[in-house]
Amino acid sequence: MSFSLKPKEGGSASAPPPAPPRQSNTLLMVGIVLCLVLIAGVGYSSYATRTDLEQRISVLQKQIDDQVTSVKKNAADIASDVDVVTKRLGVTSQELDNSRKFAEKLRAEQEKAQAQLASTASELANKASTTDVAAARQEATTKLAEVAQSADTKIGNVSGEVTKVAANLDATKADLAASRRDISDVRTTLSQQIARNSSELSDLRKKGERDFFEFDISKPKKSTEMARVADIQLQLKKTDTKKAKYDVLIQVDDSKLEKKDRTANEPVQFLVGRDKLRYELVVNFVDKDRIRGYLSTPKDKALAAERPQFRPE
Repeated sequence: MSFSLKPKEGGSASAPPPAPPRQSNTLLMVGIVLCLVLIAGVGYSSYATRTDLEQRISVLQKQIDDQVTSVKKNAADIASDVDVVTKRLGVTSQELDNSRKFAEKLRAEQEKAQAQLASTASELANKASTTDVAAARQEATTKLAEVAQSADTKIGNVSGEVTKVAANLDATKADLAASRRDISDVRTTLSQQIARNSSELSDLRKKGERDFFEFDISKPKKSTEMARVADIQLQLKKTDTKKAKYDVLIQVDDSKLEKKDRTANEPVQFLVGRDKLRYELVVNFVDKDRIRGYLSTPKDKALAAERPQFRPE
């Protein structure tokens, strides 16, 4: 016996599903908000990290640029020293080259003499007469002795030339070392003998060792204006009266030198002309857009030259 339940006529087939709980919707919304907050936090952290890295890279780039500038300046000083050595050794290198060519010529003559001896020996082998052989042998011995004596003389001359060149090279090295010591002494002496006021400057003038040119220049209105002091030109770039510092542009010959962050009574040295005469600039007073001081130059240009123009003897 089976039973079946049939829906009543005119009634609904099934009951409507229950509505989802509101608590699930709330949790879903909270999860979405947390995800957005986390995403925003990660984005801000990435932005802050990137900004910090860019600032550090900028600082490192500036440090690298400063180091490159310093290396270029040192390279220029080294190139100047190498130029001096090259000019001083120019004559020595030429003499060595001539000696080398002479030795090669001598070697060729020896090889030619050996070839002649070999030819003479071959002729001796073909002669039948004992007398002819003895005479040819004597002739060959005589020629060999002459060639050997000539070779010894020429080799002795070459050795003497090489010894002379070596002595000149040693003398040149000694002169260069002495010149470097003299330059170092000049720098030290100049740095110690500076005037901080008009009275001390008058005392330096009385010594009569150098010429002194006082100046009082202001910052120009145009960037092209320069103030002439002796045989150079100066342009004041800026001043810092609290720290007594200044920046100045120096035009020497056809080049310009910029000296930054210099302090009052600090000697600023630079080289002028082909003979590299050492000039010294000293600023005694730093005012607003104005500096006052003096320029010191050597009196005896020939004795003060740090790179004289050498000529071969």
